[in-house]
Amino acid sequence: MRKPTAAHPTRRPRAPSQPPKGPARFTDAVGRTSANLLYQDLHEAIVTMRLRPGDPISESRVAAEHGVSRTPVREAILRLAKEKLVEIVPKSGTFVGRIPISSLVEAIVARRALEVLNTKRAVELATPNRVTEFRAMLDRQRQIAAGGDLERFHRADEDFHASIAEAAGYPGIWDLIQQIKLQVDRYRQLTLPLEGRMDLIVAEHGDIVDAMESGDPDAAGQAMETHLDKLQLDIQVFQEMWPDYFIHDRDIEKQI
Repeated sequence: MRKPTAAHPTRRPRAPSQPPKGPARFTDAVGRTSANLLYQDLHEAIVTMRLRPGDPISESRVAAEHGVSRTPVREAILRLAKEKLVEIVPKSGTFVGRIPISSLVEAIVARRALEVLNTKRAVELATPNRVTEFRAMLDRQRQIAAGGDLERFHRADEDFHASIAEAAGYPGIWDLIQQIKLQVDRYRQLTLPLEGRMDLIVAEHGDIVDAMESGDPDAAGQAMETHLDKLQLDIQVFQEMWPDYFIHDRDIEKQI
């Protein structure tokens, strides 16, 4: 065993409960347990509307399809129920949750406030190269919209908003927005197929980038607010089109 020297001092063992020091050791990795994997699969299917509001979810069928017992399926469903993505009806069954109007409106309001903040800050920090990047995003969105690919357009739209948060230096705010906009994402899957909807979104994104290029944070913030307001103003239209997909749990007239 090497004796301690000035160059190689004896290292003191870390006490079991000693707080961490040095660089942060946070991680967003999720364990690959059966319950977590089932949760992720069902979560994606519900948020992307592959599973529609009111669709039944059979615990035994999900367990058989994934080769697991019903216990992890039940754990995953309980997590989804807490997020209002699943409804458990006693003596009836488990169903994909309807979209609660209260949660939808609140998520739109919260998202709008955070995204306006991001947008203004992004304009203050924008460089010509950054503006060029956003112009390239708009061109890509136009091409996807012309092809009518809803899934790719949704991803491109997400990239645009995430990039604004990154340009603002607030990527963590986008992480927060993703957590609160689950019901918004489901609702948007209903709005995107509407004729002309994708073209309108690209035009509204263009207004944001125009204001960014002009160096006007207030105009950019207003353009973002107008862009996201459209989602809230159209709720009643889509309620009428898909009445079984929503929970009329509050008087929407008081919230819009």
